[in-house]
Amino acid sequence: MSTLQADSDVHITFEDQQKINRFARLNAKLEDLKFEIKEKENDLKKLEDACDEIILLDETERIPYLVGEVFIYQDIEKTQACLEESKNKTETEIAVLKSKSSEIKEWMGDLKTYLYGKFGSNINLEADEE
Repeated sequence: MSTLQADSDVHITFEDQQKINRFARLNAKLEDLKFEIKEKENDLKKLEDACDEIILLDETERIPYLVGEVFIYQDIEKTQACLEESKNKTETEIAVLKSKSSEIKEWMGDLKTYLYGKFGSNINLEADEE
């Protein structure tokens, strides 16, 4: 004879359900931000690589620089300035995204504390690691 115990009844109020839903939305937003940060970091790496490559070129060469869907030809100095501007913009965007991510993690931490305090092991708020 086995000694299985039925799950204890857990009463979930409307407020509790709202907090669970908010946690889920924040978690989805956090995942989106992580993906966006990774993309921006890849873009930044490509810009840094381009800056390194330009240093090796002859100063008289004209470089094709992509603007929108069109390449324009410009000198090395102008291209370096454009790349530096793009790098600075991308670094700023990464910082903003990381700041938003930190805010979301704080909110999620508060919600986790409340929900785990109320539901204990009857709720799982940890992300599955792949």
